[in-house]
Amino acid sequence: MTVTWPLMLSGLLARRDLTSAESAWAMARILSGEATPAQVAAFATALRAKGETPAEITGLVSALLAGAAAVSVPGTTVDIAGTGGDGTRAANISTMAAVVAAATGLTVVKHGGRAASSSTGGAADLVEHLGVALDLTPRQAARVAVDAGITFLYAPRFNPGLRHAAAVRRELGVPTVFNILGPLINPAAPRHQVIGVADARLAPVVAEVLAAGGRQALVVRGDDGLDKLTTVTTSSVWTVRDGVVRASTLDPRTLGIPAAEPAQLRGGTAAANARITHALLDGRRDAIRDVTLLNAAAVCVAASLSDAPVAEQLAAALPGCAAAVDTGAARGVLSRWITASATAGSAGSP
Repeated sequence: MTVTWPLMLSGLLARRDLTSAESAWAMARILSGEATPAQVAAFATALRAKGETPAEITGLVSALLAGAAAVSVPGTTVDIAGTGGDGTRAANISTMAAVVAAATGLTVVKHGGRAASSSTGGAADLVEHLGVALDLTPRQAARVAVDAGITFLYAPRFNPGLRHAAAVRRELGVPTVFNILGPLINPAAPRHQVIGVADARLAPVVAEVLAAGGRQALVVRGDDGLDKLTTVTTSSVWTVRDGVVRASTLDPRTLGIPAAEPAQLRGGTAAANARITHALLDGRRDAIRDVTLLNAAAVCVAASLSDAPVAEQLAAALPGCAAAVDTGAARGVLSRWITASATAGSAGSP
């Protein structure tokens, strides 16, 4: 049967799951600009209302990666990203955690964009405000990763077809399948990831997608709704290793981390989030430091995930993350990142 928008949308409204091929067809038309804004909005809304399946997300991801500008970074790479849309107005925890993780010796290839459905700045907004150049080619971005241990792949630059959905996402103002896709379509294809998912129903779905793709990852969701490991309360964790997904609960107090109040984790504009980042790197000891170190430890765990209880693995990684901040190594990573991105951008290499 030939796939058409009316047939597909009718099926979704009747709560029929799409095949991977059908969802890939829809995304291919969105990326090419063939889909109208009304079709994009209807598709995203109907899919969310029905509930996305692993097969549907896999099809969308395959179409997006096929149209992305691939990035080749040597060695083992990691990424940490959240779906956003959690409504907590938290600071850019994943970006700060990425800097700390890079300071432990990992190579972090972070993929993201500007805030689309959040009242606070997105990862790209913060990175740009910190002084990191965003408009890099795949080769330039890879060079920055080698020189600084961390690089940022600005989603509109590496996934240009997503511009056709940007206006719809802003106008809808609610999380859709595009929030789920962001962390899954890193064009450097890191095999090790930490993905925070705000939607409790979708967290295990994302874990199944990662397992099917051969990734080694932690999928996390704070039980307060945060799309990261939280320090306000417990977090739900899905470990993905060798195609197997295991669910567990993490209580940060068992790691010696005191409980935080939600307001202590809040961020704001890109400028406000940059000030928070600098305070962290300058050694301020507060709730932001605690939650950042916890999520940086999760990145370290994802890079060498074992069958041991995840709390034990996090406990082993936390001291190294704290040392990365306290010795100034994380501050050094940010400095090298800013310099390397400026040098790569001004070199004008393809």
